[in-house]
Amino acid sequence: MEPAGEKLHLLREEFASVASCDASVAQHYLSENDWEMERALNSYFESQVEEGALKFRPEPEPKSWYSPDVVFLQEVIPPHCSYLKKRASDYEIITGGEEGYFTAIMLKKSRVKFKSQEIIPFPNTEMMRNLLCVHASVLGNELCLMTSHLESTRGHAKERMNQLKMVLRKMQEAPESASVIFAGDTNLRDPEVTKCGGLPSNILDVWEFLGKPKHCQYTWDTQKNSNLGIPAISKHRFDRIFFRAAAAEGGQIIPQSLDLLGLEKLDCGRFPSDHWGLLCNLDIIL
Repeated sequence: MEPAGEKLHLLREEFASVASCDASVAQHYLSENDWEMERALNSYFESQVEEGALKFRPEPEPKSWYSPDVVFLQEVIPPHCSYLKKRASDYEIITGGEEGYFTAIMLKKSRVKFKSQEIIPFPNTEMMRNLLCVHASVLGNELCLMTSHLESTRGHAKERMNQLKMVLRKMQEAPESASVIFAGDTNLRDPEVTKCGGLPSNILDVWEFLGKPKHCQYTWDTQKNSNLGIPAISKHRFDRIFFRAAAAEGGQIIPQSLDLLGLEKLDCGRFPSDHWGLLCNLDIIL
């Protein structure tokens, strides 16, 4: 049965936001899957792969490549994951799933040693979301790396805040000898963080720690990013990096700078994503 008025509108809006498609496409897949969000999203991404609708951008010149030690990704789909494994063979790629869309963490093999991984389910998600944790080390310093794509859209604020609480709790539970870095698409609005009681005293928001630089405040900016064709101006700091320093003696990791990535359009006339990426430099003080 088709949902009534407002609920139908919200379902379409949520699907379109997650799948980066228009409302008519969202309604088609939702109606074909009895208005069940997870089933509809799976169907959408599977059809995109089968029809070959997902095109890879041309490989850029080597000088335009960054060479980070760690990469945190969200909304990875199977064909793109296969492409990354083929083209980025100098990285260990750890994923938070295998079907639909999922997160991934990439570790530069020459610099970062992979130890183990863990996937923490979000029990009440309606959008296939979870928390991916990777234990690794760099230059002898223990790392606990985390990423997630928290529940999307304003209508799912309650679940998103519950997921944030799980992320923060997991960061605090990590061994004291490890530096803990969470980086992901949180979809958070500042009042939601306040409602959760703010960040624990031993966990910092890297953007705030660095003095709240204006040039990288908004990672979702419909005024500058035209990918979704949203006429209204909407600016949010959806993508965030949280950091908990290691308590043990030894090397210390300290955030130094933050910048936006993906600000230039591709040859197809679209940006790499409807979000800007974040490039964070951290120093290891031995």
